[in-house]
Amino acid sequence: MIIKSLELSGFRNYDFLNLEFDRGTNILYGDNAQGKTNILEAIYLCATTKSHKGSKDKDIVKFDAQEAHIRSYLEKDGIERRIDMHLRKNKSKGIAVDQVRLKKAAELLGLMNVVFFSPEDLSIIKNGPGERRHFVDMELCQLDSFYLYNLNHYNKIVNQRNRLLKDLFLNPSLRETLNIWDMQLASFGSKVIERRAAFVRQLNEIITQIHFKLSGGKEELRIVYEPDVTEENFEEELKKNQERDIRMKITGTGPHRDDFSFLAGDVDIRKFGSQGQQRTAALSLKLSEIELVKRMTKDTPILLLDDVLSELDSSRQNYLLNSIGEIQTIITCTGLDEFVRNRFEINRVFQVVNGTVSAGRNGGTV
Repeated sequence: MIIKSLELSGFRNYDFLNLEFDRGTNILYGDNAQGKTNILEAIYLCATTKSHKGSKDKDIVKFDAQEAHIRSYLEKDGIERRIDMHLRKNKSKGIAVDQVRLKKAAELLGLMNVVFFSPEDLSIIKNGPGERRHFVDMELCQLDSFYLYNLNHYNKIVNQRNRLLKDLFLNPSLRETLNIWDMQLASFGSKVIERRAAFVRQLNEIITQIHFKLSGGKEELRIVYEPDVTEENFEEELKKNQERDIRMKITGTGPHRDDFSFLAGDVDIRKFGSQGQQRTAALSLKLSEIELVKRMTKDTPILLLDDVLSELDSSRQNYLLNSIGEIQTIITCTGLDEFVRNRFEINRVFQVVNGTVSAGRNGGTV
């Protein structure tokens, strides 16, 4: 799978932009705050319907505009596909595939698979559990529509149950309805737990070997799923904790409180690893994500690297660049020095200056 072209209008700092990408490695370079990451954000939106920054649509639309448009052309299995996205400041987004409007944004997921890697991802190991859950959820939602369905329903029920817990303070007679929500929460939540456990097993089949090479043969990495509750006792735990939840006015049990640990031998590097160990584990995780997408989709994802190389030492840079292989890659950086040092093969270069993109030299080794 490749992205052939991208058109933007009224998006972030772009009045209008039309880019054609090479199916190999594309470099977007320029100073900070010029708009390089905005291009990657637009591609990520076309794949996941969401901003990798968590931004709302109204914040993505250009400051002096009321709406923004994204159009991307893909090539998948030898067939050209078109994705149109209409972002508005005061309404929900509109999405069309091959000029057919989608009823739900979630219908887009799975058409275009991307792996996004930014400097923030290097902290995914040591940061809070919410970031690790987000990583798992975003990957699974691209790969598994059944998981997306269950997760969306689970999250909606958590919100509805939380509203009920707040209403109980003024209307205790609603207490009987709590058991109904608990049954539904356990039904959808159990499926979320089951799929997350399977996802971790799939990642572990890949990540051990990758991390062993990245660490110079010093460490083997293993991911451990730490569910807040098991599939079997979920509903029982919800009932047991009802009084606490009513007192706290929030649902305190379920997969929205899950976590994942990363073990090098018996050492939890999430808690006790050095910064170097944590960064190597995060890089291993992203490279494993690429390989997992290949295995599950029988296709290659589009790799988006947002100024990551400057955050890695030369050995990790080389490993990452050598791992790209035949994957279409779009890389942002402040300069071309990294590629000069690594004698790295690139196919197309773009310079980004204040929302204007101009083509640089193409092809060959920099």
